[in-house]
Amino acid sequence: MRDTTKHQGLRNQLANVLEAKGITDGKVLNAIRKIPRHLFMDSSFEAHAYQDKAFPIAAEQTISQPYTVAFQSQVLEVQSGEKILEIGTGSGYQTAVLLELEAEVYSIERQHELFKKTSLFLPKLGYKPKRFVFGDGYKGLPKEAPFDKIIVTAGAPYVPKALLSQIKVGGRLLIPVGNQEQVMTLFIRKSPKEFEKHELGDFRFVPMLAKKN
Repeated sequence: MRDTTKHQGLRNQLANVLEAKGITDGKVLNAIRKIPRHLFMDSSFEAHAYQDKAFPIAAEQTISQPYTVAFQSQVLEVQSGEKILEIGTGSGYQTAVLLELEAEVYSIERQHELFKKTSLFLPKLGYKPKRFVFGDGYKGLPKEAPFDKIIVTAGAPYVPKALLSQIKVGGRLLIPVGNQEQVMTLFIRKSPKEFEKHELGDFRFVPMLAKKN
C-alpha cells in the first residue's frame, strides 16, 4: 500500500493529459490527482497505472481508462451530498472518484470475487460507500430509490427500465448502450414520464451481465 511522491507526480501528469483531452471539471481532476490508481491494480501492471488506458483486473473485468472515469464523472455533474447509484463496482476506482466528489454512493457488483475484494479494499484507503451490494445491476436498488444520479460502468445492450424508474425528477442516468461498442447515453428526467436523451460518443466497456455470479 505504498504511495510515493513519484506516484503523485505521475498522477499530476495524468490529470494534465485528461485536461488536454477535454476534462474541465476541477473537482474531477483533483480526484484523479489524489487517488492512488496503482493500488487498484495488480502489482504487475503498476508501471502502467498512470497511463490513460484500461487494464485487466479480477473476474475478466477491467479497471476503466482514466479518461472514461473522468468523462462519466464530469457528465454526471456530481454535487456534494447527492445520492448516487453505481452499477458495476469493479476495482472501486470510479467509486473512489465519486466519494472524492462528496457523493453518497451505493454500489452494486455482480461478480462475487470482485465484490469481496473491493468491499474490503476500499475502506482500507479511507473510502466508505453508504452501501456495497452484491447483486444484479439491471434491477438497480429499488429499496434505496430514488437516486439523484445513476452511473453504469459496463456496456448494456439496452437501457433497463428499472434504472430509469429509480431516478429523481431532475436526476441523471449515464449508461453506455450497445453490444461490441457502446454509445455513452445520458438520460435527464424532466418529469415522472418524460426523459431528455443525449448521445455523447462511442466508448468500449466490458458487457453488463445479468444475475449474480
